Amino acid sequence: MKQLFMLSALAAFLITGCSDDKNDPTPVNPEPTEESVSGEVSGTWTKGNTYKVTGHLQIPEGESLTIEEGVTVLFSDSVIKPEIVVQGNLYSLGTAAAPVKFTVPDAWKTPGNQFGNLWGGLIASIESKEFVLNNTILEYGGAVTTEESPSVKAQLYKALPGEHVPVIYYPNYKDGKLVVMNSIIRNFNEDGFYIEGGKVIIANNMFYTTGVSGGDAINIKSGVQADVAFNVVYSPNTNALKLSNSGDRSPQAYIVGYNNTIINAGWRRPTTKGGSIWLEKGVRVDLYNNLLANDRFGIKKENVAKSVDDRSLINNTLYYGATEEGVKQFQPSEEILKGANDLISAKVGENDPKFVNYPLTTDNKNATFNTAWDFHLQAGSPALGKGKTGFTRLYADGLVINGVTYKSPAPADYIGAFGTK
Repeated sequence: MKQLFMLSALAAFLITGCSDDKNDPTPVNPEPTEESVSGEVSGTWTKGNTYKVTGHLQIPEGESLTIEEGVTVLFSDSVIKPEIVVQGNLYSLGTAAAPVKFTVPDAWKTPGNQFGNLWGGLIASIESKEFVLNNTILEYGGAVTTEESPSVKAQLYKALPGEHVPVIYYPNYKDGKLVVMNSIIRNFNEDGFYIEGGKVIIANNMFYTTGVSGGDAINIKSGVQADVAFNVVYSPNTNALKLSNSGDRSPQAYIVGYNNTIINAGWRRPTTKGGSIWLEKGVRVDLYNNLLANDRFGIKKENVAKSVDDRSLINNTLYYGATEEGVKQFQPSEEILKGANDLISAKVGENDPKFVNYPLTTDNKNATFNTAWDFHLQAGSPALGKGKTGFTRLYADGLVINGVTYKSPAPADYIGAFGTK
């Protein structure tokens, strides 16, 4: 069942590679591990191997890099802090048992490096037509750009030195397709995804320990039409979802966000822009079945006229607060939006979602994730049976990428990313 996928995903990040069992019908490439990779790359990085990245990488326009299950992409130069610029196509195709992993040496994973900054990110250009991450772990990146950064030289992302790059930057609003599914994003310095174009599916992912002084887990601008569903976002510095039509690209930003679980969002942000879901600049959204627990604010719009498209719909949101401040700040107001059939706590502890294993009194500013936590629902949870299913998602029939059809998951009849076990 789809709602059980994350048990596999959480187990997957404990796996450092793929077994070379001779009974495995897929042969392991007999060539040795690549000891030094830099410059232009394309072709296939083969199952179970480790590729040590010692310099910036670039996938040229019109070419593709396929990364097979169990591959480790090891960023081993602490001075250069490599970026991957994607001008062509990238297909990172792990499995639950053998995810692809973008990481750094274990010795670098110290408490002082909790928020990464040890390599850059995956920075696409407008020429990148297809970009897929499936069963992929990305960790310890988000380094600061310099004058020599390839993203700065190519005028990508913010095109300036001194900026922390996101996990993924994707800008192809003309004919681009971006799919991220069944993946884990953790230990990054700022934004998770910064998306300025494309047909997009972001589903069944886990985000945690991201953002130091700013940073949204998923930051979407104009030019994007996206389904964002069944994600768990834990303690982003700012918002779990920042949804905006800024940029004046066509089409208008339109996001269908449903069955997401968002916990402790926004409390580490020093300004009031942090929260759970932030809407601005005429964005169009349909939001259903989202579970917001101990977030700094409810679904919040920019306090200006026309900050949200009039066609937007908000339904069946569950709010839980463990503190007086938290409960106060998700009550409907001029900025905090109330939806149809919302479950809004009026006092501390009301509408306990009854997670299988998560202490709801955890410090709101805690960013350290415990992998034993389990956000499935126990019997008797008020979120069970309260989800809306009769709505249209953008990619129910799927996006075809490199011959594979990726479909947005069907909505569930409960609120949040998981039902019962």
